[in-house]
Amino acid sequence: MGKTPKLFNKQKEKIPEIVKKIIVESDIILEVLDARFPKETQNKEIESYIKNQGKKIIYILNKSDFLVDLFKSDLSPSVYVSSKERKGGRRLREMIKIEAKKIEKDRIIIGVIGYPNTGKSSLINLLIGKSSARFSAEAGFTKGVQKLRLSKKIYLLDSPGIIPNEEYSIEKSDKKHVEIGVKTYDKIKDPEMAVVDLMKKYSKIIEEFYNIVANGNPEILLEEIGKQKRFLRKGGEIDIDKTARLVLKDWQKGNIKIR
Repeated sequence: MGKTPKLFNKQKEKIPEIVKKIIVESDIILEVLDARFPKETQNKEIESYIKNQGKKIIYILNKSDFLVDLFKSDLSPSVYVSSKERKGGRRLREMIKIEAKKIEKDRIIIGVIGYPNTGKSSLINLLIGKSSARFSAEAGFTKGVQKLRLSKKIYLLDSPGIIPNEEYSIEKSDKKHVEIGVKTYDKIKDPEMAVVDLMKKYSKIIEEFYNIVANGNPEILLEEIGKQKRFLRKGGEIDIDKTARLVLKDWQKGNIKIR
């Protein structure tokens, strides 16, 4: 049996303890989901722990600017938010205040949890109205827990991104993590295969975005995009790696809209 990767140990042993501490200390939990993939970015493992602690969950459907049309979520209570376009913050603040009034405490703690790269820190910035939380487009940027003031009696606890333990097998979860942006386009070992996986589900919208007719064939798609962008190696051969990473970048940055 091979050695257990260090990253797996970090995720398996350390991160959940941080998140559990946040949940125990918090009165209300904001679970930040990617609005394009709400079910895929739910952490059922953590949700179960939250409910066992008797804590309230508010679902935040972030990055809603990436959608062509908002679809109705069956998650409740939930709020659509675009940190990029600064939308939904007022409604969320009002919801937090309503829930806070139900809690008879001098200080209310709001815990913020979610997968890496769902936009937890940018959401906190939206709520507070200034860049109080460190944030970056790269997944997993936030390293520790930050406590930030939302109002005189309400505080927010930011947390590192958390992946369910059951998903920490690379072989099992690579496809999902590429799709939802946990593993970013510049870190993927086999970008061509990742594009193949995306084409199985989203070939029509990807072809429409690049204005290419590939009939679901990722090889044709990458060849044609490479020609368009002139991503060429010596000898005129298409640079498939560079082309595939462009497709993944457009996907993960939300340039390719999901209907």
